[in-house]
Amino acid sequence: MTTITRPGTKPARPHFSSGPCAKPPGWAPEKLPHGSLGRSHRSKLGKSRLQYALDLTRDVLKVPATHRIGIVPGSDTGAFEMAMWTMLGARPVTMMAWESFGEGWVTDAVKQLKLDAKVVKAPYGQLPDLSAVDQSSDMVFTWNGTTSGVRVPDGDWISDTREGLTFADATSACFAMDLPWDKLDVVTYSWQKVLGGEGGHGMLILGPRAVERLESFTPDRPLPKIFRMTKGGKLIEGIFKGETINTPSMLAVEDYIWALEWAKDLGGLTGLIARANANAAALDAWVSVTPWIAHLAEDPASRSNTSVCLKFADEAVAGMDDAAKQSLVKKMASLLEAEDAAYDVAGYRDAPPGIRIWCGATVETVDVEALGPWLDWAFHEARGA
Repeated sequence: MTTITRPGTKPARPHFSSGPCAKPPGWAPEKLPHGSLGRSHRSKLGKSRLQYALDLTRDVLKVPATHRIGIVPGSDTGAFEMAMWTMLGARPVTMMAWESFGEGWVTDAVKQLKLDAKVVKAPYGQLPDLSAVDQSSDMVFTWNGTTSGVRVPDGDWISDTREGLTFADATSACFAMDLPWDKLDVVTYSWQKVLGGEGGHGMLILGPRAVERLESFTPDRPLPKIFRMTKGGKLIEGIFKGETINTPSMLAVEDYIWALEWAKDLGGLTGLIARANANAAALDAWVSVTPWIAHLAEDPASRSNTSVCLKFADEAVAGMDDAAKQSLVKKMASLLEAEDAAYDVAGYRDAPPGIRIWCGATVETVDVEALGPWLDWAFHEARGA
């Protein structure tokens, strides 16, 4: 077994978790404004801070005025469930999955909502043929597969004259990828991903066609209070003006605002994308010269720049079954955490055994560069143990 010298330089911020993700550089709890804490979210101050968060979101993400933005309960999961339960069923639906979260939406649509959905799947590391998707159906998919490292490269496959709605779970894509808003009717994400915010709150962005669906379609299923977005056949506009359905954490709101202001100071979306791309490129440079590792996402055009998923090269783990590979991953992750060199880098439990490195904008490129030698060291240490 090859002996690798223990690296001398560690990442200054060894936070590479894919959610909750690293806080923005320079963040500290004492930097958060605290005037809204202990105040009602329905007070003048509370409403103004919630609206400010929405305004900053629109500014940084470049969301057009045609789209409504709301803060909703339950993180990205809650936001996406709201959309599915209130809007699906009006017409045929195509569910697309190429990783575990997409698989989860398939399960909800077929087993919980009892929809006769067409299911289009691809194995981890690949995309299905998006050009073959029925544009007359509603289309449900993850823009970036957080657990596979595979993303939709663009929106060219979505027709401008589509009859169905597009539902994009973009939780690990927003703030790191340029989304084609004219192609997307429903977009969701959560604060704890690309901006490193706190968990528990989701964002729901609706285009005009989604609003039309909400106001014209009444699903034949009971809807919990936290899912209801219409009253008397009309959209409850307050949800998209900072009047949240239930009580938000104002501490989490202030944290989100701080991250948005940090992002705006970087140059907004352009600056965020550039940072994520630089981080992904730094990791790719290490992968390209390391024989025991490879990208799980096979096509560079659809490879994520945030949740970069890596697999073991076949020859490096020859004769090992998946259980042995998973054991190897756990040993590596434990070694790295014990050294404070990298935290939470094990691949997702349902994904093929491997390593997952968050490369979003809140991570520093110099830390990604310092990480590579530590991954190499951990692999050889774990293999020799």
